[in-house]
Amino acid sequence: MLKRVAVAAVCATGRKLCEAGRELAALWRIGALGRCEDSTRPFPTVTMPGRNKAKSTCSCPELQPNGQDLGESGRVARLGADESEEEGRRGSLSNAGDPEIIKSPSDPKQYRYIKLRNGLQALLISDLSNMEGKTGNATDDEEEEEEEEEGEEGEGEEDDDEEDDDDEDSGAEIEDDDEEGFDDEGEFDDDEHDEVDLDTEDNELEELEERAEARKKTTEKQQSQSLFLLWSKLTDKLWFKSTYSKMSSTLLVETRNLYGVVGAESRSAPVQHLAGWQVEEQQGETDTVLSAAALCVGVGSFADPDDLPGLAHFLEHMVFMGSLKYPDENGFDAFLKKHGGSDNASTDCERTVFQFDVQRKYFKEALDRWAQFFIHPLMIRDAIDREVEAVDSEYQLARPSDANRKEMLFGSLARPGHPMGKFFWGNAETLKHEPKKNNIDTHARLREFWMHYYSAHYMTLVVQSKETLDTLENWVTEIFSQIPNNGLPKPNFGHLTDPFDTPAFNKLYRVVPIRKIHALTITWALPPQQQHYRVKPLHYISWLVGHEGKGSILSYLRKKCWALALFGGNGETGFEQNSTYSVFSISITLTDEGYEHFYEVAHTVFQYLKMLQKLGPEKRVFEEIQKIEDNEFHYQEQTDPVEYVENMCENMQLYPLQDFLTGDQLLFEYKPEVIAEALNQLVPQKANLVLLSGANEGKCNLKEKWFGTQYSIEDVENSWAELWKSNFELNPDLHLPAENKYIATDFTLKAFDCPETEYPVKIVNTPQGSLWYKKDNKFKIPKAYIRFHLITPLIQKSAANVVLFDIFVNILTHNLAEPAYEADVAQLEYKLVAGEHGLIIRVKGFNHKLPLLFQLIIDYLAEFSSTPAVFTMITEQLKKTYFNILIKPETLAKDVRLLILEYARWSMIDKYRALMDGLSLESLLSFVKEFKAQLFVEGLVQGNVTSTESMDFLKYVVDKLNFMPLEQEMPVQFQVVELPSGHHLCKVRALNKGDANSEVTVYYQSGTRSLREYTLMELLVMHMEEPCFDFLRTKQTLGYHVYPTCRNTSGILGFSVTVGTQATKYNSEIVDKKIEEFLSSFEEKIENLTEDAFNTQVTALIKLKECEDTHLGEEVDRNWNEVVTQQYLFDRLAHEIEALKSFSKSDLVNWFKAHRGLGSKMLSVHVVGYGKYEPEGDGTPSGEDSNSSCEVMQLAYLPPSPLLADSTIPITDIRAFTSTLSLLPYHKIVK
Repeated sequence: MLKRVAVAAVCATGRKLCEAGRELAALWRIGALGRCEDSTRPFPTVTMPGRNKAKSTCSCPELQPNGQDLGESGRVARLGADESEEEGRRGSLSNAGDPEIIKSPSDPKQYRYIKLRNGLQALLISDLSNMEGKTGNATDDEEEEEEEEEGEEGEGEEDDDEEDDDDEDSGAEIEDDDEEGFDDEGEFDDDEHDEVDLDTEDNELEELEERAEARKKTTEKQQSQSLFLLWSKLTDKLWFKSTYSKMSSTLLVETRNLYGVVGAESRSAPVQHLAGWQVEEQQGETDTVLSAAALCVGVGSFADPDDLPGLAHFLEHMVFMGSLKYPDENGFDAFLKKHGGSDNASTDCERTVFQFDVQRKYFKEALDRWAQFFIHPLMIRDAIDREVEAVDSEYQLARPSDANRKEMLFGSLARPGHPMGKFFWGNAETLKHEPKKNNIDTHARLREFWMHYYSAHYMTLVVQSKETLDTLENWVTEIFSQIPNNGLPKPNFGHLTDPFDTPAFNKLYRVVPIRKIHALTITWALPPQQQHYRVKPLHYISWLVGHEGKGSILSYLRKKCWALALFGGNGETGFEQNSTYSVFSISITLTDEGYEHFYEVAHTVFQYLKMLQKLGPEKRVFEEIQKIEDNEFHYQEQTDPVEYVENMCENMQLYPLQDFLTGDQLLFEYKPEVIAEALNQLVPQKANLVLLSGANEGKCNLKEKWFGTQYSIEDVENSWAELWKSNFELNPDLHLPAENKYIATDFTLKAFDCPETEYPVKIVNTPQGSLWYKKDNKFKIPKAYIRFHLITPLIQKSAANVVLFDIFVNILTHNLAEPAYEADVAQLEYKLVAGEHGLIIRVKGFNHKLPLLFQLIIDYLAEFSSTPAVFTMITEQLKKTYFNILIKPETLAKDVRLLILEYARWSMIDKYRALMDGLSLESLLSFVKEFKAQLFVEGLVQGNVTSTESMDFLKYVVDKLNFMPLEQEMPVQFQVVELPSGHHLCKVRALNKGDANSEVTVYYQSGTRSLREYTLMELLVMHMEEPCFDFLRTKQTLGYHVYPTCRNTSGILGFSVTVGTQATKYNSEIVDKKIEEFLSSFEEKIENLTEDAFNTQVTALIKLKECEDTHLGEEVDRNWNEVVTQQYLFDRLAHEIEALKSFSKSDLVNWFKAHRGLGSKMLSVHVVGYGKYEPEGDGTPSGEDSNSSCEVMQLAYLPPSPLLADSTIPITDIRAFTSTLSLLPYHKIVK
């Protein structure tokens, strides 16, 4: 899997082994390296570090602290007699960290750097300081006793454990099929939302990525709730994400579209269930536990041999398929699932990263199992062909991505012989068919590659757990010292500089995209910038180029109605920064009119850059960026351990010891000459222009080899080329931003003005609105979260209303982009979400200036207006956005399924048709007036803010909008149809004729169920996930994405199994039958499950539900989910834990059988791609025309083949089918 090159989804690395070999037993052993003495370097004096939102670093071997390069800054872990010397040096300070490592004052963790004798470098992280916040049933002493007991019992049980893994596996997903939910990490990372987002080129260009999973939540105890309720009645009368620079985050609008957080549903693992109907959509493993580890190997796809493209990526897959000590191919993944963990891996240009997390109790054993993949991986020959199919499926999933296609094309521009021109992905052709033709033994070459490059002295390791540093050091030394060191020099590509210094680079490339989009990307290839990480010149430039305030590029282009979004900077991927070059790119999402004036758009960019070059670097600007980042770093919140260790192990490859934690965040020093050197290279004569547009169709006669991208190459028009060579005039509308008034200066923690509670309490309740409030008493940071839901029945009255609401929220966000931008860069973040039943406003950040931003948003909402030009621009872009959603098989499958299940739902196709039928500005303004006239407003305020201040937020909304209350209480969910008994099949053709990908979902409806049954379903799907992966992906090789899912569709429960496959490999009905085979085998498996295995899984799920929040945003997410779904069961996790303690194995077996037996309500949804295993028949369109152009789009129903014809009831008209069905009652899972 290829990370950071924006080319692949993450890989799950667990597999089931057919047979164990011992072929690697005689491999070379560990080579001892020299030792470094303890550093005596004094603690450095630095400016307070800050988090870099638009990082501009790149890898550079000269600065990497691996091998012998660390010099005196590295301390070698002492073995044998040296251990006592080391202990004597530390004395009694068993958890003493290294003072050389700079960390945030708000970071409670302790850090220690060690270097093993085999050359491996490790960073040990102890988060024992968080133990006072630990929740759960067991004390530390009790947990230690459990560990000792497990150790005694486990002595001789290694083989049994391997055999039992299939029966005791865990991990699952829950997909909640309703509306507005939360976003991970405080919700504002654009890449983690499912929304109709008109602004971000990433969202327009990139694939629907796996959604980051919601974090597991701590069980909290309710303390003084009744006292607070009494108090609130008395006071009621008072009432009331480093990536591109997100310096241009316009139109960050979520809608109720078919996929994602706020879509009709979303998925998460059960341990991450936030109880309501929406959790973050994702495709796989759970990922928040207390202990985590990550290992970075300092080699990646640059090292691929020319005759085996994709070998590094393939090795990343194969290395995890069993080890000499633990030969079961799927053993590690099953072990993690059983103990609430997850694992992953990714391959970049010059690095490969592996990471996992697991419950603390099992961390040491997991480390040993994991390390064996780097000590003695099996990589048996029999597994080669099967895993090649997984790599090929990953490649097939990536092919329809415009972002991947554009990067592959860009890499092909490198001069011959440079590794950027390689095909990093790999597929069946390069790893199987071509090697066979050329008599290449892929298996032998794979082992050779591993022996050559997976050497300890290339590796950096990070482990984090609630253990002392001494304990972690002992574990790491014991386990990881066995990784071999071959003594070979690390691969170095630093001499291959200037790869794009070719005539082909400074051209205009027209590209035909898959999606409906106009985009212009201007790119420069600069020398590697890693040596300037303390200055970060590209970050300074991107902060200005990506600015959205007055005088910025985007502000000017918006006023001309030429652009919707602009991203400037370096995306920090290996593709954009490595040891051979660094990229600086400016990507602009164009309107239709902007496409016609793309040369003028490019000229505006060059005028702005020329202005910056003439002015030179400004110290005021640098210090403002530095101050903002300093504030964020000083008061940073903790992050999920597995994400943190992953980032740190890469940082260890890039920065010296003292900057492991700050190297990618800190602006240390102002050096104008360094900034000017980078800035002066950004001239038109060195730029590459890529213009993406469907209007290029017919103009592009070239085709890229691997992704089939159509493109053309042409010289820049002579008039523009001559102008850009001259001393052209500057644009007087372009200038530097003014000083930022939103930068916080007051970080005082406020005193409580009311009784302290564990859960939010309603402090305002009127006919116009209600407010829930909770003062932060745990994280103690000067930040706050404000969330409001403006509810109205108006939206769902017609498809046209749904579309008008989308337009309204997008234009509102467009209007706010410039005035609110200063707040955004000052770490005050906001997002407007077009929900199913109302507008959601979410604001967070330092509480000092947060009211200013909130009031600005409400002011613009109250005084909403739009020009005809802006209305036209947004509606035209919305057409493209709807189309881009629908051409994805996975999102179309979701839309179809929910259209069947949810009564009165307007599908994405309904919305698309309403938009194409034509809407006017007058109809929009009339809709908005009606929207603001009658509402019910519900809010939640949490953090460093008093109850009185919180009530002021709601009062401001009500006073400013001056609306009437709703005539009656309105449900915030759809009614769901009751499926008849039997197997119903809805099979439709995918809407992108160039896409081979198919999506098959088999869904079983359960009905209106209790919280207890919901929790039982979580447990069932946890049991199901690993065998599902093993059967459908590993053994049957049906596709890359395979997962079971708990589904909560507007309060109605069900479960499903989904497989993403390709029509070039399988017919969708074959896949459906295989899913049925799996479910039959699973029934037998759980019937044979031992009581001990069942209890182990229950305990694992309980422990995960007891995990504490890592930051305030997680707690807010969970509480907001209860508010926005109007369930208000804030102690839901405690109820779920109690339910889990009451379950028996027979409960699980009987529940599954009851839903699979006679009378089961089963729905299969197939979205069929294009390939040799699917007939090319047009099917039956759902309207008069089945043309899938951007102008007309209809569902084309396909009849079942003889394979399923006798066993299924076909659905060939969804509206006709659902019109005959009964409706289930509105239902909330609160008891």
